Amino acid sequence: MPTNSTKARLEVRQATLGDVSGIAALVRRAYDDLPAYTYGEIRGQLNNYPEGCFVAILDDKVVGYCASMRIAGGIALAPHSWDEITGNGFGSRHDPTGDWLYGYEMCVDPKVRGTRIGRRLYEERRALAEQLELTGIAFGGRLPGLTRNRRKVDGPDDYLEQIVSGKIHDPVIRFQLANGFEPIGVLKNYLPEDKKSRGYAAHMVWRNPYVDRDEPVKFRIPRGVEAVRIATCQLQARAVADYDDFMKAIRYFVDVAADYESDFIVFPELFTLSLLSFEEKELSPMEAIETLSKYTPKIRAELSEMAMKFNINIIGGSHPTRTDDGEIQNVAFVCLRDGSVHEQEKIHPTPNERYWWNIKGGDTIDAIPTDCGPIGVLICYDSEFPELARRLVDEGARIIFTPFCTDSRQGYLRVRYCCQARAIENQCFVVMSGNVGNLPNVANMDIQYAQSCILTPCDFPFARDGIAAEATENVETLTISDVNLADLSWARAEGTVRNLADRRFDLYRIEWDSQVGKDHSKARPRTAPMGLHTPGGG
Repeated sequence: MPTNSTKARLEVRQATLGDVSGIAALVRRAYDDLPAYTYGEIRGQLNNYPEGCFVAILDDKVVGYCASMRIAGGIALAPHSWDEITGNGFGSRHDPTGDWLYGYEMCVDPKVRGTRIGRRLYEERRALAEQLELTGIAFGGRLPGLTRNRRKVDGPDDYLEQIVSGKIHDPVIRFQLANGFEPIGVLKNYLPEDKKSRGYAAHMVWRNPYVDRDEPVKFRIPRGVEAVRIATCQLQARAVADYDDFMKAIRYFVDVAADYESDFIVFPELFTLSLLSFEEKELSPMEAIETLSKYTPKIRAELSEMAMKFNINIIGGSHPTRTDDGEIQNVAFVCLRDGSVHEQEKIHPTPNERYWWNIKGGDTIDAIPTDCGPIGVLICYDSEFPELARRLVDEGARIIFTPFCTDSRQGYLRVRYCCQARAIENQCFVVMSGNVGNLPNVANMDIQYAQSCILTPCDFPFARDGIAAEATENVETLTISDVNLADLSWARAEGTVRNLADRRFDLYRIEWDSQVGKDHSKARPRTAPMGLHTPGGG
């Protein structure tokens, strides 16, 4: 007999970057009394520990989300705040050697509560802890009835005790108790934005019944191999006959890098200035920028076509581009071999760029997803502002590309020293690509100085001097090297120093404007801004 079948309406699975918009919208629906997540924070949560993040999808809509990370028991069970333990909402304190799973977000769409979505997400979390043989799960649970009942109780501890004894009903804590969690105390100033809970949270734990430990265990990171091959092009600025002549040179280097099976090739900042060399007369700085900006659609399209044809991810240096709001910005086109195109604006134009070319600074900086993991782009001067690199790494970037254009050795060394510092303090790889040579009759290209390189952290798994590879000074060349992303994971967890893990979140934080951040689930997205802080909660 024929049978009728329909598609399953409900799915609970690991969250992906394609869910970022849906998660952001869910959080806004679930927490009308708290600021919402930024796209960057959600992306950081998923990138930093994807195995610990789950979504519930009902009729193709995200209706549930939970985020968690591994962390040492000494941190999970000690007093802490939500900002401190989550790395300001990015989940960047994930420790792959940690023996506890820490849950820092759980939310369900109010319209589907009662369908056991929350229980299913908790089951996924518990199954992960059991599979990894972790000691247990911990989190801070909201106390949303505390303000309403403040005259009936003698503080948050008494409120929690009365919930446990059944004298007061708090739906959040009762749900967590019903799922096998028990309170071990109250966390003060856990989430100050949570006015209903007066900033307090119940410190909840679940102990894995399948492990029996008298002492905490520290898991080890396997010294695996996650190889990525990177090519950095030190490009000669030369006069060209026309646009096609210029693109022929670019295509040559892309072809060579692809022949070496490189995963990435990066070109220098303002690498398109050669297009001014065949103008009939020398243009003023403003005329030059306007002329270059007209090439933007063609350059973007051809770099994308090359990325797909040669099966390589292209970081297209940077190119002066007139944006939708009429401003001229210095923009890097990141053309991936899957056909998607992302853009990263230069955040800090140099004084010369502002004065001579009227270039405006961009207003968003984000990690970009690639088939080799998240990456970031800092154009030249941006590498000298450490908070930008830190944001990219908090979002999960392990490689930062820095196209640059410097006229003197002093200028080059400013960028070089700062890039090396970014590699050390963020325990990531930084790749520099610069121009050499000169272009007569082209403003700002009288002389150039560069020594392109691939920089590493300074620790045992890496190159002795923190330099994986570097070009000869001031000659046109392609420098290629393999890097092992797995070495970064090891260094962050077990290295001689652990700059990311050892940050003092209890003393300082970087607070980003709500306008900063894009949804990279689609190419060239334009999205609405979201709030400054995150909801939090187990």
